Amino acid sequence: MQYAFYFDSSRCLQCFACEIACKSAHGLAPGVNAEPGTQGPRWRRVVTIDPLSGGDTPVQYFSMSCMHCGKPACEAVCPTGAIHKREEDGIVVVDPSKCIGCHYCFFACPFGVPQYGDDGTMQKCNLCLERLEEGQQPACVEQCCGGAIHFGTLEELSKLIESETATQLAGSTHPAMLVGR
Repeated sequence: MQYAFYFDSSRCLQCFACEIACKSAHGLAPGVNAEPGTQGPRWRRVVTIDPLSGGDTPVQYFSMSCMHCGKPACEAVCPTGAIHKREEDGIVVVDPSKCIGCHYCFFACPFGVPQYGDDGTMQKCNLCLERLEEGQQPACVEQCCGGAIHFGTLEELSKLIESETATQLAGSTHPAMLVGR
C-alpha cells in the first residue's frame, strides 16, 4: 500500500489554508508578523508556477509537501538511517534523534522538501501520521478551502480521478503525488 496526495491545480485558491493548517497541526512557528508562506520550516508550501514567457498559460499554484516517494533519494543518502520509508503504508518518516543535520537529504531530494528547524535537524511532512492513526485526514486536506488536495492510497486516488486529466509526477524517485489539470 502507498498513501499519496492528489492535487488539482485548477481548484487552488492560493489561500495558504493548507500551509497554515500544517503549521498549526505540527506546532511549527508561523513567524512574527509574517505573510503566509514566507517563514519556515514549511512542511507544506504553496508555490507559484509562472507561465513561460510569451505563452498564454496562466499563473498556477502548487501546494507541495513531501512526495513520500517510492524510492526516496533522501533515505538513500542519509548517513545515520534517520530517514526511512514505512513498508506498511509508504510514508517516509524522519527520526530526529538520529539526524545530524548534514543536509545530504536536502541536496538529494529533487523537490527541495527537507526543511530544518532551529535545532538544525531535518523535518518534513509525515502525512499527519498522528491524525491518520486517529482516523482523520491530514490537516492540509481537511482545511483546503478549494478542495484542491485529496489524500488516499494511490489506487483510491486513481479511481477518484479516472474521468479527469491527471498524471502521477514522474521522476527517478517515483513520487506518490498525482496532479490534475
